[in-house]
Formats: sequence, C-alpha cells, structure tokens
Amino acid sequence: MTTSTKSDSAAKRDVTKLQRAIVDGLEDVKAHDIQVFNTEALSPLFERVIVASGTSNRQTKALASSVREAVKEAGFPVPRQEGEQNGEWIIVDCGSVVCHIMQPAIRQYYRLEEIWGETPVRMKIGAAKPKPAEVAAKKLAAKLAVEKAAAENTVVEKKPAAKKAAAKKPAAKPAAKKPAAKSAATKTVKTVVVKPSTPRTAKPVAAKPAAKRAPRAKA
Repeated sequence: MTTSTKSDSAAKRDVTKLQRAIVDGLEDVKAHDIQVFNTEALSPLFERVIVASGTSNRQTKALASSVREAVKEAGFPVPRQEGEQNGEWIIVDCGSVVCHIMQPAIRQYYRLEEIWGETPVRMKIGAAKPKPAEVAAKKLAAKLAVEKAAAENTVVEKKPAAKKAAAKKPAAKPAAKKPAAKSAATKTVKTVVVKPSTPRTAKPVAAKPAAKRAPRAKA
C-alpha cells in the first residue's frame, strides 16, 4: 500500500468521524430533518454538507453550540460559524464538513437539498443514545472483567510452576550403611571361624602319686 493510499484512507476515516460528531451534536438538541450529502464531486472546498432545522432562534443557536462542542470533543479544531446573530440560518464551518442549521421557512426557501443533495449519505439518525450513567457502568464492568481475567491468568500460570519445581526436586536417597557396623560384623565372623589345626599325638602324662599325710603326734 502506497503512502498516498494510506493518507486517503485516513482522510476518509476523519471525514466519517467528523460527520458523526456533527450529527450527534445536532441530535443532542433535538434537531429536525437531519440530512447528510456527499459533495466531493461538486466542490473542492468541502466533502460533506449537513442540513438540519431548528424551530426557533434559540434552538438554532443551541444547535450550533452543541455542534461546536461535539466537534471539539471528537478531537477536531474548533469550527467557525456565521449567522448566529439573528439565528435564522447559522453556518458551522468544520473544514471538510459544512453544517447548515436553518429555520423551516428559510430552509424551504433556499432548498439546499436541490443544490448539494445529488449524493446522499446514509447514516443512523435518531437512534437512542445510552445515558452517561449507563456508559459509565459499562466502562466499569469492562474494567472489572479485564482485571478478573488478568488475576485468573496469574493464578493459572503460578500453579504449573509449583508443580514443575516439585517435579525437579530429587527424591531422597536411602541412607548408606555405616562402614563401622560392616567391619565389626566381619571381625566377628573372622573371630568365630577357627581353622582346624593338624592333629597331634598327645603324650601320656604320668599320674603323680598322692601325697602321704604325716602321722599325727601322740599326746
């Protein structure tokens, strides 16, 4: 993919994100009859035209202010605007997207849809948006789920490590016999076992005569 192709795709994503932010800003203040048109083939100055209606000067001014805040929160430069003094027709120039906020009589008279409406853009408009409390609750639930998964992964990783360490531990060797006991047993055997000696002829021993007792002296 070349550099020009990447830049073109990034620009299209930015335009899509910007038009979504503008429509969200209009829906926040209950704009009527929101329409989006692709004007790439009609003008080199901008790529989208968004037309919406407000029933009064107060509402058109509130719509313009909401669009500016939504564009700013989406990370785009703060747009310029014209016509906020009378409030009948306010133009919010967001660069690649231009938003026209008009009262019904002015919109019907100028018919911008006939000028810029050759290629309408399909968008989800009027969909129910989650409340801030619901968004916060979903974010908290997602955070807790991530922390729980991380904790479970840590426990699972630790258990095999303990088993592996236990498997590596060498088994206790049987105690060796003391050499002293072995030598003592050998000595005992050697002492008890006596080699038979060569028989010798025993000489007869002469019997000694019994000693005679001396006669008792007479009184």
